[in-house]
Amino acid sequence: MSRLLVGPFNRVEGDLEVSLEIKDSRVVTAQVNAPMYRGFEQILRGKRPHDALVYVPRICGICSVSQSVASARALADMGGIRMPPNGQHVTNIILATENLADHLTHFYLFFMPDFTRPTYAQRTWHAEAHRRFDPTTGEHVRGAIAARQRWFTMLGTLAGKWPHTQSLEPGGSSRAVQAAEATRLLSRVREFRRFLEHQLFAAPLETIAALSSEAALWDWQAQAPSHGDFRFFLEIARDTSLATLGPGPGRFLSYGAYPQPDGEFAFARGVWHADDNALAALDEQAIREDATHAWLADTGGPRHPRSGLTIPAADKPGSYTWNKAPRLAGQVVETGAIARQVADGHPLVRDVVASYGGSVYTRVLARLLELARVVPKMEEWLAQLRPHEPFCVVSTLPDEGVGVGLSEAARGSLGHWLVASHGRIENYQIIAPTTWNFSPRDAEGTPGALERALEGAPVLAGETTPVAVQHIVRSFDPCMVCTVH
Repeated sequence: MSRLLVGPFNRVEGDLEVSLEIKDSRVVTAQVNAPMYRGFEQILRGKRPHDALVYVPRICGICSVSQSVASARALADMGGIRMPPNGQHVTNIILATENLADHLTHFYLFFMPDFTRPTYAQRTWHAEAHRRFDPTTGEHVRGAIAARQRWFTMLGTLAGKWPHTQSLEPGGSSRAVQAAEATRLLSRVREFRRFLEHQLFAAPLETIAALSSEAALWDWQAQAPSHGDFRFFLEIARDTSLATLGPGPGRFLSYGAYPQPDGEFAFARGVWHADDNALAALDEQAIREDATHAWLADTGGPRHPRSGLTIPAADKPGSYTWNKAPRLAGQVVETGAIARQVADGHPLVRDVVASYGGSVYTRVLARLLELARVVPKMEEWLAQLRPHEPFCVVSTLPDEGVGVGLSEAARGSLGHWLVASHGRIENYQIIAPTTWNFSPRDAEGTPGALERALEGAPVLAGETTPVAVQHIVRSFDPCMVCTVH
């Protein structure tokens, strides 16, 4: 048995280390360490509740809108505030803009460049991977960066700026959208659609969204194997057996994405259990945070985040990370685009998850499918705006109360829990998607989703940063700064 410390990881938001025990060229056990502590949950204590909207976007520079949305929903829940339809649609468009940009960034800048490594030099596709995805010279990487830059200009119109957007409120969006602006925004969405349909998919978005099984996916791929980066990814995934790499816990959590004025979600909420192919209702009260192996106080054992503690205990024996271990009814769950799509019942994702569970292949596939599904929804939401109706309701928050704000960031389920007393924040706790996916062991010794996914990963002779480990870690698209508050 040998031990290998992998990290820090490049192309990851924040700091991450992974300690591996290796036997017979395979990972036997893994410990995932988030080595940076930031203390946002302590900073917020004693502030006025509405001030959270200024602080929480600063948690992260790449998913700041997601933090704003969850915080605004927590405040709205505490105050009994309901957004008007315009506010709901604009909030969804702002959030979707950030989420889709993150999906694009993940594929072109974080995930695919690993296939240009010398490890794959003998593969028939390696030269083409270099041409498309080399981090500095890749032709398609440059195209994606340009498309991303143009895409983000939408947030200048919708929200004033990005990141650290300040237009989102418990009552909606403080920035009304005029009719002419809605037309310009629609043209920008369709420009992004053209990029996806030309470079990424080489097919209409509706064609991708309509793929109903893995067999249909491969039939479509075989029609033009070299056309589009999605088909090229599928070729690489099959050649490198990504479908069997990085198995997850088999339970998938989604809080429900993009709530609509009628109370429904664009993508349904729930917990999908792969073992019995069933969707269970979400019980938010069953969430607990276990700090047994975190450098944080764990007085009283696992706690619901409403009564959670975030008190540093840097010398606590048996600890190896600043990340807590959230559990749902005592179980490890995985979250992300794969969870949203399987909870929503998309037939392709349910089919591949039935065959492979959570894996590198299925996680990336679900993320790309979500690009194809969300852009048409954004076109619909823009068409539903009514410029002469309210975008935000002005409300007064109570001095006492409890609120929870659940949302879906690009990386998965994000929750904010707020307790206010005497007009001040008494407690504020955040569970980010990476908190779920990169959690340490709990009091029972059960590893988190990534720790479990790394077990069995191959380690080639002489590797100090095993490429298989890189693929598994990146398939979860970690955002470590959102994890260590």
